[in-house]
Amino acid sequence: MSLRADGERANGAPARPESSADRTSPRPTHPAGPAGGGRAWLVWGVGVAVYFLAMFHRNGLGVAALEAQERFGVGPALLAVLPMLQLVVYVALQVPAGLLADRIGPRRSLLMGMAAMAFGVVLFAVAPNAPVAIAGRLFIGLGDALTFLNVIRLAALWFPRSRYALVSALTGVTGGLGQIASVAPLSAALERVGWTPAFLGAGALTVLMTLLVVLVVRDRPAGTPAATGHPRISVAASIMEALRTRGPRVGMAYHAVAMSPYTMLALLWGYPFLVEGMGLGPGTAALLLTVLGAGTLWMSPLLGALAGRWPGIRFPFAAVFAPVLTLGWLLLTLWPGGAPAGVVVAVLAVSATGAVVAPALSFDFARDGMPAHRTGVASGLVNMSGFSVTLIGTVLAGAILETAPEPRGMTDFQLAFLPMTAMMLAATCALLVLVLRRPR
Repeated sequence: MSLRADGERANGAPARPESSADRTSPRPTHPAGPAGGGRAWLVWGVGVAVYFLAMFHRNGLGVAALEAQERFGVGPALLAVLPMLQLVVYVALQVPAGLLADRIGPRRSLLMGMAAMAFGVVLFAVAPNAPVAIAGRLFIGLGDALTFLNVIRLAALWFPRSRYALVSALTGVTGGLGQIASVAPLSAALERVGWTPAFLGAGALTVLMTLLVVLVVRDRPAGTPAATGHPRISVAASIMEALRTRGPRVGMAYHAVAMSPYTMLALLWGYPFLVEGMGLGPGTAALLLTVLGAGTLWMSPLLGALAGRWPGIRFPFAAVFAPVLTLGWLLLTLWPGGAPAGVVVAVLAVSATGAVVAPALSFDFARDGMPAHRTGVASGLVNMSGFSVTLIGTVLAGAILETAPEPRGMTDFQLAFLPMTAMMLAATCALLVLVLRRPR
């Protein structure tokens, strides 16, 4: 079956499961597809600036952790609930966010997300107690959930199919920069002007960015017909269509393997693992995580450009990278007495690479075999798969470490990371079956 560049069959009907010939053959281009160009980069640039701001809000609590404990009179255990609840909201809303993107378009979805984030930040800024602060973070999580999928939806609507992997990769890199950029300015603002003015300033910036979305962002290039001519299918049918299609399933499996382990470490357990498990000094541990996170950002655009130019490399790369990463985590968790420092650093470096390059391929896979006007649900499922594994692995690691006696050592962390390793192994097996098995 021949696929058009926008993921639809040539006759406009919904795509059926692809044949074996579709697996590695280059994607054909189609003259009717979006041309890209300067206007496309401007629209995507505003959208990705929204994503940058969302990542700033998502990670800002880490910078304000000590001030939050003092302001709300809570301990570390209750404070840890704030980012975890926000992540739960993010994961739970991925498929609804994808459905919303398909039904009302990325522009209106982004505006809804920006409104929720702005309200959440302001509420968090003036919160007199922990329950109100939690409500604020939940609204931030709601807005965050509506951001990423709609930015890559803009990429699908404004850029040629051959550019989608690159633009997805650049979107992921921008999010990583947003994580890094949240530290210095928010820390300085908290120190100089205090809690409420600092977060109200972030809320005002969010409102200004909302106005920019209103002025600049459009769902599709001028003259491009909307998808209103396509028959609308039910929510359940949209989800089942994505789950039956090979491309989104490959994207889900790859995202679960590549993105999850290092995200778990960056979210919570990397620093304690390096300090308590490896015996590194606090400064050395922080520097190592920063270098690994920032030093691998360049790999994602490179892989995205290569995948756009030669789409046939995507499946072999995924089929090699996922087992290598999983093997590294098996060594990390099963090495008697703990793996040598060199092996640990190598596994962390490969993990950081996986987290960085995950968007370049995961969301490109999600478009394979899907009608262009229904890719939001597929992207939502892919994003949910990776973050669900991250959330489960993070929570189970915490539960296991909670039972470990003080001081915790390498063996305790090896045991705590076994659930993540098991999920990676299962996802890798699923990925290899999908990539290597040819339909009868």
